[in-house]
Amino acid sequence: MAVPEYDVIVAGSGPAGSTAATLLAQQDHRVLIIERDRHPRFHIGESMLPLSTPVFDRLGIHWDRNKYLHKNGAEFIDENSGKQVRFCLNRQHQPYQVERAPFDHMLVDNAVHHGARLQQQESVRSVAIDADGVQVTTDRGQYPSRYLIDATGRSTLMGRKRAGIERIENLGRFALYTHYREVNSAAARAMYVSGDIKVLMVDIGWIWIIPLIDSRLSIGLVVQQALDQSSRGAALYEQYKNASPILTELLAGAKQEAAVRAEADFSFSNSQRHGQRYACCGDAAGFLDPIFSSGVFLAVTSAEKVADRLHPALVAGTEADPVLHTTDDNHYNLAFRSMQLFVERYYQYDMVNHLFFEADRSDTIKNDIAALLSGDLWRGNNEFQRMLLEGRQSRRPGTPRS
Repeated sequence: MAVPEYDVIVAGSGPAGSTAATLLAQQDHRVLIIERDRHPRFHIGESMLPLSTPVFDRLGIHWDRNKYLHKNGAEFIDENSGKQVRFCLNRQHQPYQVERAPFDHMLVDNAVHHGARLQQQESVRSVAIDADGVQVTTDRGQYPSRYLIDATGRSTLMGRKRAGIERIENLGRFALYTHYREVNSAAARAMYVSGDIKVLMVDIGWIWIIPLIDSRLSIGLVVQQALDQSSRGAALYEQYKNASPILTELLAGAKQEAAVRAEADFSFSNSQRHGQRYACCGDAAGFLDPIFSSGVFLAVTSAEKVADRLHPALVAGTEADPVLHTTDDNHYNLAFRSMQLFVERYYQYDMVNHLFFEADRSDTIKNDIAALLSGDLWRGNNEFQRMLLEGRQSRRPGTPRS
């Protein structure tokens, strides 16, 4: 290996890559970010979780209320039955709804401000790792480094290289979505004031409705059922949008910003998240159905753990240790597994009807669910979380153990 020009190369500059790069650059490490696209670039996933806030505070992010809308709660609604329930999400920290293009751009600019170097429109072609260092080859050159952080999202550079990717089959299969502007109906204005997201239950999955600044809405349909390829296009999206009285009322007079987009192959785990001189974070470490908005949250919290573990190792010269990040596996696995089981129960056991809509009967149940929806996954006394992890579907949290 050549003499390393960088301490760390970060492949990818989404929230995970920008978070890891910033935290390491703050410690005066030489950090290079390689990004295949150019900011700002479109991305879905606009709803933040409250427990992301402490990470953003460490990054030095300051929220401009003219650019980001407060997120105060989440409403789950079954239009067929008329049932609905709201969970408050701003008790510990104030989360936000964000448009990802400017948000991701802000995060990577912040990394550069703290000393990281950013190279955009450059694609990683190969990675060579041995006991002495890392060699990253792109379409524009070669870069020696002491360490690689894989933040390549669902491209999962190292997960695929190490054959560690395993698809999670029983969650959402694909999503259809777009944005709307000039959404000025009375119902939409009420959403901008409340800052709440809405989740509509439908027979093939669910619909998200996320309010954004400047009188805009993000609306997406996530499909859990297996459908023919010919049935996965904009016509399906329009069918379910037009069948919803809530969406009809919200979108009166609104203009669709772009054609309906599609994303598939949602959920997977990565059993090779770290090894000698590399670690994965964000979606490259694993990705889940977006119903509970865990994507950015898991991205920034996993990146924080990677950076915090790597910094002292770089100082001590022990970054080649292949089990460097094993200490943090329990922390990551608890979060990922909790959210995975949360989504599975949502689909497989009709959890919204059987539990969410009954939550107003018990403050304990409602607070436990709200805690998970907020990203409060490590406090250790959440009975609902414990029920998920122990697989006790038959017993509701708050009832005595048998």
